[in-house]
Amino acid sequence: MVHVPKLTRADATAALRNPLAFVADRWTPDPRTVRRAALTALVMSVIIVVTGGAVRLTGSGLGCPTWPTCTDDSLTTTRAMGFHGVIEFGNRMLTYVLCAAVGWAIVAARAEKPRRRSLTRLGWAQFWVVMGNAVLGGIVVLVGLNPYTVAAHFLLSSALIAIGTLMWQRTREGDGASRPLVGKAVQQLVWFLVAASVLLIAVGTVVTGAGPHAGDSSEVERIPIDWETVSKLHAVLAWIVVTLTFALWFVLKAVDAPEGPPNRTRELFLVLLGQGVIGYVQYFTHLPEVLVGAHMLGSCLVWIWVLRVLLSLRERPGAALGLPGPAADVAVGTHA
Repeated sequence: MVHVPKLTRADATAALRNPLAFVADRWTPDPRTVRRAALTALVMSVIIVVTGGAVRLTGSGLGCPTWPTCTDDSLTTTRAMGFHGVIEFGNRMLTYVLCAAVGWAIVAARAEKPRRRSLTRLGWAQFWVVMGNAVLGGIVVLVGLNPYTVAAHFLLSSALIAIGTLMWQRTREGDGASRPLVGKAVQQLVWFLVAASVLLIAVGTVVTGAGPHAGDSSEVERIPIDWETVSKLHAVLAWIVVTLTFALWFVLKAVDAPEGPPNRTRELFLVLLGQGVIGYVQYFTHLPEVLVGAHMLGSCLVWIWVLRVLLSLRERPGAALGLPGPAADVAVGTHA
C-alpha cells in the first residue's frame, strides 16, 4: 500500500491559495505525460472545430437560440428543440472537455521539473483563447449566425491550434537557445509558405460565409460575394501553397538539410494532396455536407503541418530533460 500523507490545515490553505503550486510540490510528471497532455489539448482543439462544422452543416447553428443558456427558460436543450438542439448543445458541452484538456496541459507543464515557464505560459494562452472563443461563439448565436462573426470564430480557433502546436513542439525540446538548422533564404521561403497558408485559411472563411451552408434552416445573412469566384481564388491560393511546399522540399534536398525539415515538408505535401482532392470533389459535387466537414478537418491538419515545418527549422537542446532524440522525433511526427 502506498502511504497517503494526511492533509493538514496548512496544506489546505496552501492548496486554496495556489493550487498549481500545491500540485507541483507533490507531483513530478514524466516528460511523456507532459507531451501527451499537450497533444491531447491540440487534438481537442481540432475536434471542437470539426464538431462546430457539424453544427453548421446540419443546420443546427440556432438549435439553442440564445446564450449562455440554451433557451430563455432552460440551461440545457429541451425535447421540443429536437435534433438541432441536441447537436448545438452537445457542441457547447465539448467546450468543457476542451477546457479540461487545456487545464490538464497547464497542470502537467507547471508540475514538470525543472520548471519551464514557457510551457506554462503557452498553456494559459490556450486557456484564454478558449474563453474568448466561447464568448465569441455566444455572440455568433446572439447575432443570428452573422457570417463575419462565424469567420472570426474559425480564425480564433486556428489561433488556438497554432498555440497548441507550438506547446506540443516545445514539450519535445529543451529550453536552450534556439539554433537554426537551415540558412536565412530557406527560412524566408518557409515564412512565405506560412503567410500564404494564413491567407488561404482567411479566404476559406469567406468561401464559407458566402456559400450555401448558412448553418440554419432560416434565412441567414451571407457575405455578398459571388461564391464561385471566391472559391476559385481559394483554389489559386491552395496551388500557391502546394507549389511553395514542393519548391521547399527540393531546396532542402539541394542544401542537404537535416532530416527533420524535409520529413515535415514531405508530410505537409501529402496532407495538401489529400486536402486538394477533397476540395475539388466537394466543389464539383455541389458541397455535400460530409465532404465539407472532411475539408474542415483537412484545413486544421494543413495548418498544423505548416507550423510543424516552420518549427522544424531550428532545434533546442533537450538532453538534460530526458527528451527524445532525432529518431524518436521522426517516429512521433510519422504517427501524429
